[in-house]
Amino acid sequence: MAWNISFISEEDLTKHVSATIEKYGEKLESFDIEKFNKNLIDPIKMIFDKNVYQTSWEEIINNEIFRQRDKANNNDIGYFHQRIFQYFKDCRVPDNGKEGGWDVILNRQSGIILPEGDVVHTIYVEMKNKHNTMNSASASKTYIKMQNQLLSDDDCACFLVEAIAKKSQNIKWATTVDGKNVSHKKIRRVSIDQFYSIVTGQDDAFLQICTVLPKIINKVVTDTTKGVSVPCDTVIDELKNIAYSINKNDQELAMAMAIYLLGFSSYKGFNNITDIQLEGPNSVKILYEYGKLLRKF
Repeated sequence: MAWNISFISEEDLTKHVSATIEKYGEKLESFDIEKFNKNLIDPIKMIFDKNVYQTSWEEIINNEIFRQRDKANNNDIGYFHQRIFQYFKDCRVPDNGKEGGWDVILNRQSGIILPEGDVVHTIYVEMKNKHNTMNSASASKTYIKMQNQLLSDDDCACFLVEAIAKKSQNIKWATTVDGKNVSHKKIRRVSIDQFYSIVTGQDDAFLQICTVLPKIINKVVTDTTKGVSVPCDTVIDELKNIAYSINKNDQELAMAMAIYLLGFSSYKGFNNITDIQLEGPNSVKILYEYGKLLRKF
């Protein structure tokens, strides 16, 4: 398939996708029951969700594993959105804490025209994954940082670029600082598609990246030379072993009890639901080994 993107090469995008996946690190490790319950799940919620949504145990467990992985992956996707601009003409991505701590700096000698007609030669970017990730204190701090940048450089603009914005936009950022409503035409709130358009000069630049991204990710993940491990989770099998050790005749109830034990094994009454005395943090592991032994016979 021919590569039709002019503002980044296939090699550079592949390299960047590979670096992003490497950032996943330990989140690519397989989940066993100990890792699954590391931060203690909410058994009551899981039982409600399973029955209200009429899903299987496999689905509800896999959903929880996905949720735990997803919660930790947002920073890695932020890395993807930010660092890709190092491959774009006129852009640089400073190291953490360098050059004022900006995420991306766009500098163009020919100038950049803003929507109101002003021309600047530098844009300083603070990048966010989602439009609602900043509380009021964080928004105020960021806005003040942008105000200070404008005071020290009147030939620039400052952008809050949002990967997941409410809509495509390039507008004055209106917010509240110290109880006062503030806005400035050179401090702007910009969706990532609009920023791509400014950087590349192509209105559909972000669409172009999104179109080839699934294939590039798949290529990296399936390339054995990249060393990307595909998780092989064992939680559901381990829970089934625990359930078998509780009640081999009613597996639906036994699975529910196995879920309860993830959070309640030390609670009053729960240590008496099997023939084994349950005490301490290793209770679930003991039940798993017991159930595993029982299933051999």
